[in-house]
Amino acid sequence: MVMYNPPHPGEAVREFCIEPLGLSVTEAAKGLGVSRSSLSELLNGRRGISPEMAIRLSTAFGGSAESWITQQAQYDLWQAMRGADRIKRQVRAFA
Repeated sequence: MVMYNPPHPGEAVREFCIEPLGLSVTEAAKGLGVSRSSLSELLNGRRGISPEMAIRLSTAFGGSAESWITQQAQYDLWQAMRGADRIKRQVRAFA
């Protein structure tokens, strides 16, 4: 089920993981074993959650890697659906 206009998963990481623990982006990045810029890009919606990042988030903050990937997939699908009319016109050319 695709939710309506889901937030970027980076918002959930910030709101439910980093802020409650009082972590800075630098501290969280170090704990996750990623660069500060990579984490900052995720938190600011400029990067998605990769399978590797999903495992890191699961290990550090809980939840399953699958749940983190599902959040990203829901966000990506909703974004793609915004352009579905254009996609459908292109596919109809083959019908």
